[in-house]
Amino acid sequence: MSDGRSTSGAGGGAVYGLGFIGAAVYYFSAGSTFWEFVLAIPKAIVWPAILVFELLKGVYGS
Repeated sequence: MSDGRSTSGAGGGAVYGLGFIGAAVYYFSAGSTFWEFVLAIPKAIVWPAILVFELLKGVYGS
């Protein structure tokens, strides 16, 4: 019998969190100007969307 709680998907959040930290470190280390440092956090948040976009652009050409 189920009590209505679900724990599936928790691993995805952990993977995304580690990816966020890694992307933030990468973008901070690659930044050389003030605005590149400021934009490091938004870039780290949306990196999965950018990755999928670039992969699909490479597969389908555009």
